[in-house]
Amino acid sequence: MMPKVSTDTIVRTIVLIITLINQVLTMIGKNPLPFAEDELYTTITAIITVIVSIWTWWKNNSFTSEAIIADEYLKSMKKNNKNLEGVS
Repeated sequence: MMPKVSTDTIVRTIVLIITLINQVLTMIGKNPLPFAEDELYTTITAIITVIVSIWTWWKNNSFTSEAIIADEYLKSMKKNNKNLEGVS
């Protein structure tokens, strides 16, 4: 059975895809939000795209079975380490 990809990973990936599509549309002259001024809109969109891109891939996005299992193992190791710290 394949481990489940976390909801956080899916949400970050969806937000990244939306901002990248928005950026590409802006670059080719299609303004998804027609009420914004072109120059201001392009600048804000570029800033949002950069921020979302960094935020999305800064996090550990585990898509493969092996990576998800490794994440679970790491969480288990951290939990065991905290339990051992409390024992003297």
